[in-house]
Amino acid sequence: MNHDSYSPDYIRGILQSVKTIALVGASNNPVRPSYFVMKYLLDKGYAVIPVNPGLAGQQILGQTVYASLAGIPQPVDMVDIFRNSEAAGQITDEALALPTPPRVIWMQLSVRNDAAAARAEAQGLKVIMNRCPKMEYGKLSGEWAWVGGDSGILSSRKQAMHESGRMQGLGLGPKRGY
Repeated sequence: MNHDSYSPDYIRGILQSVKTIALVGASNNPVRPSYFVMKYLLDKGYAVIPVNPGLAGQQILGQTVYASLAGIPQPVDMVDIFRNSEAAGQITDEALALPTPPRVIWMQLSVRNDAAAARAEAQGLKVIMNRCPKMEYGKLSGEWAWVGGDSGILSSRKQAMHESGRMQGLGLGPKRGY
């Protein structure tokens, strides 16, 4: 897989298929990117489980924080890594060692570990590096244009509303307006 360029369909497929996301490196500080990405994903209907050993047992946005991926009492579909590129290798290995590994490893903006990506892909996982799921969701839903961003996607289709009716959704599936 070319990790420098991901097709909109590849990213859309991931964002549509995952329901439960472990967010490694979660922060309880509202100005930290991991905090507002977690809030955004929760608002979009994902179950987001924060992982941070320093905050284990506390709550972030009403969600219990776990010390490690292995401590989460349920399988997760995706691991979103808010740590540096070197740490992403160990976190990927922890994810691969889970009794039920996730289907996706997602490394945040500026996080790239090609060796870890290769290990995950060899086990059948999908991998995204150096991208933010909040930003990618916004690009695919059309929200990105609201703040002057260029999604890189041209379409004459009317944007569909999210199931909540409060914001635009990915525009996919029978419940989303078509």
